Amino acid sequence: MDWYPLWNSLRIAAISSVIVFFAGIAAAYYVARLPRALKGLLDVVLTLPLVLPPTVCGYFLLLLFGNRRPLGIFLAQFGFKFVMTWYGGVLAAAVVAFPLMYRTARGAFESFDGTLAYAGKTLGLSNSYIFWRIRMPVCRQGILAGAVLAFARALGEYGATSMLVGYTPGKTATISTTVYQLWRTNDESGAFRWVMVNLTISAVVLLAVNLLERRNRRGTAP
Repeated sequence: MDWYPLWNSLRIAAISSVIVFFAGIAAAYYVARLPRALKGLLDVVLTLPLVLPPTVCGYFLLLLFGNRRPLGIFLAQFGFKFVMTWYGGVLAAAVVAFPLMYRTARGAFESFDGTLAYAGKTLGLSNSYIFWRIRMPVCRQGILAGAVLAFARALGEYGATSMLVGYTPGKTATISTTVYQLWRTNDESGAFRWVMVNLTISAVVLLAVNLLERRNRRGTAP
């Protein structure tokens, strides 16, 4: 059994999760502080990949980063080619997983008691110190839950990934695309094995989310 799809899926999910983690936190932090009208507009734009079909997201990525598109041609001059490459899968996974991290982090930041930050400022603490030492620890459970959900979403991504990077054994194959290809070629036993691998990983991820939520409830209980 070729384990490359598992390794590639974990690699794509891990790298995209790191990107989404920091991008989602930054976006959530600044959007949560904006006026309501502007916040609503940006919220729609940043959350759109969550409600769009993944194939539509993949189509837009092809419009931007296709080999014959201006941006794709420009990036190719520096050795970056997102079509039919494994790191193109990172881009696709990051786009579809970003809204989960953003929405969860934004909810955590909006529930943060602003008087804590105000008290820190009266003590002469810098904004960066307040963010990393006060705001982030208070919101950590929600942020960690968002990171885990984003990882799970990136791990199971199929639509945008298949549109942008396709399926090439030993190069761009992931668990999701391998399941489809094996099923399409009537290899149901092989597809079932990969389905069980994906189910096992997803169950572990969901268990981690439940444990985080349980710890959060215990921490906030009177």
